[in-house]
Amino acid sequence: MSRETGPRTARIAARLLRVRWLVRAPIWLYRARLGFIFGHRLLMLEHIGRVSGQRRRVVLEVIDHSPDRYVVAAGFGGKAQWLRNVEANPQVRVSVGARNRVPAVARRLPPDEAAAVIRRYREHHPRAWARLAPVLEHTLNAPITEDGATLPMVGIQLSAS
Repeated sequence: MSRETGPRTARIAARLLRVRWLVRAPIWLYRARLGFIFGHRLLMLEHIGRVSGQRRRVVLEVIDHSPDRYVVAAGFGGKAQWLRNVEANPQVRVSVGARNRVPAVARRLPPDEAAAVIRRYREHHPRAWARLAPVLEHTLNAPITEDGATLPMVGIQLSAS
């Protein structure tokens, strides 16, 4: 399968994802209640550190969503700290669109559900997938398989308000 993003561009994009101040900059917008500017493309996930017990925040791209459920991908795989934290304590808070700090429960999707999400994303956003997949493959250091096993996905179910 040919990719629109070349190997050099994917390496540069993957390197930018490791620049802490750059990837953390949107957190300040969410904390200032300006997260609505990202619509439903991004969300801020508040979770509890599994070792420190302190509140942590990360902004993630939404891969799929319905009114009360969001799916995000762990672009750095199973070693992503936020993923390890939500696996240890799935009680989280989500800020997305005009919603702020909504209680939710996060769970890692089994490979078959993750594969279905990837297929839907690929079908609905082929150009975005063509650019995103090589970057994710570079950060994961592995190809994204058809069964979704190499790209951990997390489903976030919002609690009834």
